[in-house]
Amino acid sequence: MRGLLRTTAAAVLALSLTATTAGLAGATAPDRLTGAVDRALAAGVPGVVVRVDDGRGRPVEAVRQARWTLSDHRLRSGDEFKVASNTKTASATLVLQLVAEGRLGLDDPLRRWLPGVVPNDSAITLRVLLNQTSGLFDYVDDPRLLGLLTGQAPRAWSPAELVAVAVSHPPLFAPGERWDYSNTNYTLIGMVLEAATGRSYAELVEQRVIRPLGLRHTYLATGTGFRGRHAHGYEPDAEHLGPLLPPGTPVGDGFAGPRHHEHVDVTGLDLSPAWAAGGLVSTAEDWDRFLTALMSGRLVPRHLLAQMRDAVPQGDGSGDGYGLGVMEVHTSCGTVWGHSGGFPGYRSHNYTDASGTRTATVLMTTTFALAAPDAAAAQRELVDAAVCRMHGR
Repeated sequence: MRGLLRTTAAAVLALSLTATTAGLAGATAPDRLTGAVDRALAAGVPGVVVRVDDGRGRPVEAVRQARWTLSDHRLRSGDEFKVASNTKTASATLVLQLVAEGRLGLDDPLRRWLPGVVPNDSAITLRVLLNQTSGLFDYVDDPRLLGLLTGQAPRAWSPAELVAVAVSHPPLFAPGERWDYSNTNYTLIGMVLEAATGRSYAELVEQRVIRPLGLRHTYLATGTGFRGRHAHGYEPDAEHLGPLLPPGTPVGDGFAGPRHHEHVDVTGLDLSPAWAAGGLVSTAEDWDRFLTALMSGRLVPRHLLAQMRDAVPQGDGSGDGYGLGVMEVHTSCGTVWGHSGGFPGYRSHNYTDASGTRTATVLMTTTFALAAPDAAAAQRELVDAAVCRMHGR
């Protein structure tokens, strides 16, 4: 289940969708980018928003959605979106701000801030939490969380409860030994931020990121609701979800929510337990502004930005790396920095160059449907095309 939230897997899904053009703004999108958006729709993605800013003029915005989704919502480029694990970049930014102020140290052991919360807390530092080398089990892999992800068994899991689920499993390896993505790491980071400041995570994000940058549509989710106009997210219904999952994965009733056209509208699933690991809502424009401010040195001093981009190999053969809350992603048109995010109904890729001058955002209104081979290939092509357009190619 966790792997499907992170990446795409091999399977076959046949969906007959007719695309509707919801708009192209700014400069005319090059044929490759337009074609990549259309191929994503043809491969079964219910909706796509692309925003590309090459730093030289008005951004390019491309919006497409399947015709059957129009009765729910007409997708727009400014719609709020569950950005999920992109939240980790904001959480890492908060840590680095406190490091710059001398209130935290990257090599502080977890024991200093959260004594006794996890085993081996003297060897687990903030740095290994941030770069995903702690070895801590990801609570999302525990079967007890399946009902939360599908919405069939909603529950207000607290951060401490989620960490307790994680540490009920043995660690995968010794701290710093290798890389493995774990949401547990960033839930602990959120707990450290609160312990070090005496303020809630929501307050810290608001005061240190959202308000200074004037992000009008970015906030920490509470419950199932959005605050403003938002994209609807979809996943295949139980019958069509099964073939996308590894053999033996329990599907049951699939996702909770209104059903139509072989899909479930999962817009109402509760994002709040994702918290510091993935609980933010934002828009393409807001998040581009955040990445620009971050990489240009407005939010974090440049010597700490260098540490943020000191990436360790992800070990998946891609050559990509993971720094302190940011991904180092290699494309056919160069290396970019940022993060991706996946939550039922919402998949996002948000990248910038090392200077923050240019940005590329790709939002898709599904995650699990991207496990189909055609959709996975279309996703890769679309992200690459957006990054190339960012570089003017």
